[in-house]
Amino acid sequence: MRIPKKQRQRAPSRRAIQSRERILDAAEIVFADKGFDGATLRQIAERAKTQVGLVHHHGGGKAELFAQTVARRADDLSALRLKMLTARKAAGTLTVEGLLECFVGPYLERAASGDVQWLAYARLVAHVSADPRWRELAAVCFDPTANRFIDEIAALFPDAPRGAIASGFVYTVSAMLAVLTSTWRIETLGAVDPGGPDRQEELVRFCAAGIRANLEGC
Repeated sequence: MRIPKKQRQRAPSRRAIQSRERILDAAEIVFADKGFDGATLRQIAERAKTQVGLVHHHGGGKAELFAQTVARRADDLSALRLKMLTARKAAGTLTVEGLLECFVGPYLERAASGDVQWLAYARLVAHVSADPRWRELAAVCFDPTANRFIDEIAALFPDAPRGAIASGFVYTVSAMLAVLTSTWRIETLGAVDPGGPDRQEELVRFCAAGIRANLEGC
């Protein structure tokens, strides 16, 4: 699999940009619903209302299109998270809760609008996180930001093994994805209204407590 790289080339036309975004939107939904193995370029072309040849033109093969679809939002999310982290550090002492708010907040705020694309992206990230064959893709798209947050947690718990910190961080990511994709299960099992508690506050409180419980004894 070839990870998309930024290359200098002639600027694409507005029509080409719109076509590519439409294809990536369609790929996001289809890959999220069917997974990489179950999705086909024909299904993506049908959802994008275009020809399979144009999907090949903009996305390459299926693996490359999957990588482009995952990478598309990763840079934006990373920038938002790091900007929030920088502002929080400048404002005062960081806490575990503050760190987690900086990480989960930007995503949850965008998904809260009900945008089907952002919700589909959560399922897409879950596919990547669960499948070791996307290790290289995760290393490019997610690991630099993940390691920055792990470093900040390590500064709060200097005696804790990095492996234990990484475990807590991965559990937090999994919990965030669950909130984005399985809120309906919480509402069903808890017999609560869809407009129930602040899920971000609840998630941060839950994950921060777990990280502290795991690290304070190290």
